Amino acid sequence: MMESRSMLKRLQELTKQGALRQLDYQFAKFVALRSPESHSSLVALITALVSHELGKGHVCLMLNDLNTQSLFGLSSHVSVTLLDGLPEPKHWEAELSGLSVISNMTQGEQHATPLVLQDGRLYLHRYWHFEQLVANKLLHAAQSVAPAAVMPSVLNTLFPRTYTYLYQALQQLKKGPSSTSDAGDSVERRQKEVCDKLDVVQANELDWQAIDVALTSANKAEELSVLDDLVPQSVCLNWQKVAAAMAITRQFSVISGGPGTGKTTTVAKLLAALVMQADDANSGENVITPNIKLVAPTGKAAARLTESIGLAVQSLPVDPDVRLRIPTQSSTIHRLLGSVPNQVDFRHHRDNPLHLDVLVVDEASMVDLPMMARLLDALPPHAKLILLGDRDQLASVEAGAVLGDICAFARQGYSPQQDQILSQLTGFNVSGIRLGTHDDNSVSPIADSLCMLQKSYRFHAESGIGKLAKAINDGKPYDVDRICQHDFKDINHYPLSAENYQKMINLTVTFYRDYLDAIEHKQEPEVVLKAFSSVRLLCALREGDFGVVGLNQRIERELVRIGKISQTDDTWYEGRPVMITRNDHSLGLYNGDIGIAMIDEKVDSNKPHLRVFFEMPDGSIRSVLPSRLPEHETVYAMTIHKSQGSEFADTLMVLPADFTPILTRELIYTGVTRAKSRLYLFAQPDVIARAVRLRTERASGLARLLG
Repeated sequence: MMESRSMLKRLQELTKQGALRQLDYQFAKFVALRSPESHSSLVALITALVSHELGKGHVCLMLNDLNTQSLFGLSSHVSVTLLDGLPEPKHWEAELSGLSVISNMTQGEQHATPLVLQDGRLYLHRYWHFEQLVANKLLHAAQSVAPAAVMPSVLNTLFPRTYTYLYQALQQLKKGPSSTSDAGDSVERRQKEVCDKLDVVQANELDWQAIDVALTSANKAEELSVLDDLVPQSVCLNWQKVAAAMAITRQFSVISGGPGTGKTTTVAKLLAALVMQADDANSGENVITPNIKLVAPTGKAAARLTESIGLAVQSLPVDPDVRLRIPTQSSTIHRLLGSVPNQVDFRHHRDNPLHLDVLVVDEASMVDLPMMARLLDALPPHAKLILLGDRDQLASVEAGAVLGDICAFARQGYSPQQDQILSQLTGFNVSGIRLGTHDDNSVSPIADSLCMLQKSYRFHAESGIGKLAKAINDGKPYDVDRICQHDFKDINHYPLSAENYQKMINLTVTFYRDYLDAIEHKQEPEVVLKAFSSVRLLCALREGDFGVVGLNQRIERELVRIGKISQTDDTWYEGRPVMITRNDHSLGLYNGDIGIAMIDEKVDSNKPHLRVFFEMPDGSIRSVLPSRLPEHETVYAMTIHKSQGSEFADTLMVLPADFTPILTRELIYTGVTRAKSRLYLFAQPDVIARAVRLRTERASGLARLLG
């Protein structure tokens, strides 16, 4: 075994240097010692590479795209040393094929082996299994479901044309220009408002002279109803209505969109449509309401879903009885599947499926491949699955980019059959408005199960945050820099300097005064938690002056200096915000949950205790003794990764002074879109520009399997 020992020794050295994880080395050693001597050195290297890539979020190792000039991210000199004595990389697939430790699925082999080779992709066996399971389940679920005859009228009820917002906009125009660049009331501005408020996409087909007469003569919103005939539905396109119609026609569907595009509003109306469809199917009999469940990957995301869908359901234009049958309480995926303490398995699986008819998964971009596989495996065959999320956000922390792989099919557009069905359901000319081009026979069933929401209702035309998010998404550094330099009311950009660094600390401390004042005035825990959740400092890194650890310490010191917290030698103090970093199923606390330490006088007023208060997914408040908490950390500042599923009225974001490959387009976009009202960006323009040019690519075979 001299050959493998030589390679293993080199890999062990790389582990000591920090280039490899101990897990990568130990797994390579395990597999190599079970390989034929003639191939053991190559097997050791390739196994370490597969494990290393998995740690970076890649599901597999793409042999044809392998960069042998920088193995494990090392210099070309070290990489060449590792390859010494091995066959040329172009022959690796052939060399590995047929080995006892590798199943070659390209040749139809089925063995219980540590590694799996398929079409030039090398997997750990369990991740190959996860990918196959997800692909098979999604393709099976991406089948057409015939909508009830009542659906067009139901959708018209749920997505009514209203003239209230158009009338208000016209009245605002009459008051005069809102800015120096605004032309005020004019024919062009009125046409623009009609196109915006009524979702017109084929403006050149309209009689604008007749429309303008109606606009200028209306004295109340109801008088604009003459536009029903002048602006027919066939020239409009409301993507929310299209998304709901699409989801009604499929057992599996994805509704994706950026911040403020109305994903939650859309799904609330969709659920109402499903309840009404069930009522129509059971008319004259006992009413059978679909069993609907709402979940999100983290406790914070679940709490947000509970709040937002509750508000959306309250405003639905349906009978109160229908509203009452739409659930508003959300839970985490872990809780839905039934976590088993100290095990990776769940109580619900293929042999003990979930009891539900409809499952809505919010923030689906955060769901990794293993979790998606377990969730799909536990779904009953008849269940409808609806994924919500922003495909442009960061992929999951663990391996895979499931939502991104699925949404890649959006470029195909809809099939002619789906075009026709959606046009009939919505009244829009969907076939004339395609996002992609395709042949009649080239559309995957997955493409017919997608809808990308296009219009942001949160960020209006003058919004800097909306414009900045789009420029980042489009990968246009020049536009990003121009927007940062522009005097937008909702964006403040500060190039890094010693002065601006201190300004960032001071600004963060000023914002956090609100929740600390609430504690000082003995406000209820929910008031304190709400005040704290309105602001956050986001970082790209964990360590260093621009990282979470260093900034948390600086903010704490400044809060002590101005007398807002009383930090002693003890780690705990009243007002300390913490984030859970390890799941604790017994306490119902999960990675990403945020709590605040406060004095609890309700248990014993004579002997008050410090407890940590958390808002649970159902909106209730739970307190836990600090000594009982699972692993946690202070969270005045948090990573952009951890901020997914959250939004803050005031968001401060800091990037390191020097570029690092961790800075990508998706990271910057995710950080910027956490800002609900105002963004304070502390970063060097050249660092932002390089990050915007760099897209995250995750190796996976899922898109190919789904195609």
